[in-house]
Amino acid sequence: MANAGVDQKKIHAIGSVKSAALSVIEFLTIAALFFGLVQIALSFSPNAVTSLVWPPSGFALALILLQGNWIWPAVFAGSFSPYVFAGRPILEASLIAIGILVAGLTGASLTKRWSTTDSFFTTARDVAMFSFISFLPVAVISSTFALGASVVAKEIDLASSVVHWVTLWLADGTATLIITPVILLWVDVLSASFTKRAFFEALASFILAAVIGLIAFSPVFAPEQVPSAVNFLAYRSFLGFFILVPLLLAGLKGNQRNAAVVAFIFWAIALWGISASTFPFSQTDLTAAQFLLFAISISISLPPLILSTAIATRRNREAQLIDSSKLLEQQLERTGSELRTAKRHFEILTESVVEYAIFVLDTAGHVASWNASAQKIMGYATEEIVGKHFGIFFRPDERRTGEPNRALQLAIQRGKCEIEGWRVRKNGTPFFVTGLISSIHDDAGNFRGFANVLRDATERRDAQEKLVEAREQLAMAQKMEAIGKLTGGIAHDFNNLLMIIGGNAQIFQRLLDPKLPRAIEAIQTAAKRGESLTRQLLTFSRRQHLSPAVVDLNAAIKNMRTMIESSLRGNIVYKEELDEGVSAVEVDLAELELAIVNISVNARDAMPNGGTFTLSVHGVTGEDEIGNEHHEGHFLAIDCSDTGMGIPPNLLSKIFDPFFTTKEVGKGSGLGLSQVYGFAHQAGGTVKAQSKVGLGTTISLYLPCAEGPIATTETPAKTSDQPPRPNVLIVDDSAEVAEVTSSLFEQLGYTTVYRDSAEEALSLLAEGAKFDLVFSDIVMPGTIDGVGLTREIRSRYPKLPVVLTTGYSDAAKAAPPDLRILRKPFNTDTLRDFVQNIGKMSLPN
Repeated sequence: MANAGVDQKKIHAIGSVKSAALSVIEFLTIAALFFGLVQIALSFSPNAVTSLVWPPSGFALALILLQGNWIWPAVFAGSFSPYVFAGRPILEASLIAIGILVAGLTGASLTKRWSTTDSFFTTARDVAMFSFISFLPVAVISSTFALGASVVAKEIDLASSVVHWVTLWLADGTATLIITPVILLWVDVLSASFTKRAFFEALASFILAAVIGLIAFSPVFAPEQVPSAVNFLAYRSFLGFFILVPLLLAGLKGNQRNAAVVAFIFWAIALWGISASTFPFSQTDLTAAQFLLFAISISISLPPLILSTAIATRRNREAQLIDSSKLLEQQLERTGSELRTAKRHFEILTESVVEYAIFVLDTAGHVASWNASAQKIMGYATEEIVGKHFGIFFRPDERRTGEPNRALQLAIQRGKCEIEGWRVRKNGTPFFVTGLISSIHDDAGNFRGFANVLRDATERRDAQEKLVEAREQLAMAQKMEAIGKLTGGIAHDFNNLLMIIGGNAQIFQRLLDPKLPRAIEAIQTAAKRGESLTRQLLTFSRRQHLSPAVVDLNAAIKNMRTMIESSLRGNIVYKEELDEGVSAVEVDLAELELAIVNISVNARDAMPNGGTFTLSVHGVTGEDEIGNEHHEGHFLAIDCSDTGMGIPPNLLSKIFDPFFTTKEVGKGSGLGLSQVYGFAHQAGGTVKAQSKVGLGTTISLYLPCAEGPIATTETPAKTSDQPPRPNVLIVDDSAEVAEVTSSLFEQLGYTTVYRDSAEEALSLLAEGAKFDLVFSDIVMPGTIDGVGLTREIRSRYPKLPVVLTTGYSDAAKAAPPDLRILRKPFNTDTLRDFVQNIGKMSLPN
């Protein structure tokens, strides 16, 4: 590390010594140059006052402009020493050196301050300012100090000082104007390389200027030096005008250096001719010679220099413009390439977005760009839609009301406008869209147009609507389920009450005085109405136990004709349209009859002034949508159509609700169509309604097709033998209902025994009691209900028949399929028919 430090110090010391040596060499060189220039100036005259030119001032100005103010000691020493060596007084030499130094420093300061650029002759203004500085500050200061030196040396008197000052001023200004530009321009050029052609052009100009100057003004071609035969040389001074040729050539080419050198060569030869007294004015008339030399200096230096500067400036500007143009072209090409790349990326982006229509509108709303997705969604090709107003996508009524322009105004005011609504494709079909219209602005905030992003949301909207509809159907099903459970529970207890009322009414009819038939009939009618009401409730709630059988639907409907016609009025025409090729269905025929009667009654009430009621049967498949639901398999549709008033859309969805009715109070329970609804779904099908106000209503029942033999009703043959009175074991938790049931059996000729639970009935059978039939309720307290009792009896006593009865019970679903269940309430006739259909025992007479 120490050695490194020593090496650094040595390097620094060597550098300092080298720099000092160079400075000394430069100092001595400048002093030598000044010494030579002073000697040249003094060679034109024995004293400074009568000198034709004074180069030191212009040289000092050029050196300070090139090297800076720090060289002032060299300038002063170089100006001072020649006079000391010539034996002039020190005071005189000092004043002249100070004048040269101050003139150079002042001129350099003013030139740098007033120059427009770092170069000194860049513009014509720079040339004019340099000429002004050369003749006023520089020449005035230098000539004034020189005059003061002459006065101090008593070479002139004060009386003639003005004339002598003018002479000194012209000598100083002329030399500065000619010499300084040559030094500045050549030093500037030597720092850069130039071509061979430029070199030979400059050499040719210099030679031509020298030839013209020599012929016109040099002592070599003086008239006394050439033969008299060459008479034209007597007018040789006029040949000096040919100097304009190289000057103009240099000026028109914009070559300031060549123009300055040509002027210097011609000026130097003219100065040579003056000093040799070969010039048109002899040196004896020094003032006239100086003015002529001044005129020549001005005419050959300033115009060509200004012209060449202007031409050079123009060429520089042209070159700059060309360079700027090339740069702009390159930037334009680069920008165009970037724009094409960005456009291609944008096209790739827009084309890759397959679900969205992306297009741009101009400020007036006309389509300016169009992607493939927009063509796919809306149907317009690019060449068909570009240039057209985007209002073509709106419905005609929206266009009439100005909806497209309102959307654009909102996008301008808010920056964007959300869109949701129906639009029209090219083929005229409507579709639902969602999207956004955004206003486009450039970096300066200027409005440029609109960007549209749209999506075809038709499928999504349909899915949402179906979802809402499914939710409504689910809510309806849940409501129906809740109401069904409620009505089923009510119907169970209500049927027991009706059983007691109806059974006792029959007993009264047999036992009481015949004078009370109307009261008994009223009780029985009320019981039947209650039975019908609970039957409808149970059917709607799907808790009604059905006894399905495979039936021929056409034959069943034909058998219902009388019943249907009796449900209608005489001013209503009944028509049947049956398809003879339909299959059989498996239904509870009684419930089917009740459903069709309920529909016909509603149709009758919808046609107060008469009309037509049509019942038709046809087949459908599960591939079709049935009642907004999908079902598998094959179905038969029973369409019940009327030509009545129709049902308003806001009421159509409520017609299957229980207790809903549009009839007057007392004319409808609101359970007719709810029974149809419950029956259809319990049978494995469905029901739907279609209606138009003023045109009528169609209610369609869909029932699944069945396979198997069609059931037939056979009447058992009567025998002449009278069987003994059969014994019946009645099992029921209600003593009142059991008493009524026993009475009805006894009216039919049975002997009855009653037990209030399944456990007691099994105990009685276990004791060996013999019965021909066990008649049990399903719902009973204890661990065994009616279905459990049936299983135990069939297991222990397989030959003993069992019949179950209920007003309502979910337990009936667990009953064996071959076990028939009698619905409560029932009367003597219903009980007789039911027991007769069992086929296990004969009724007593």
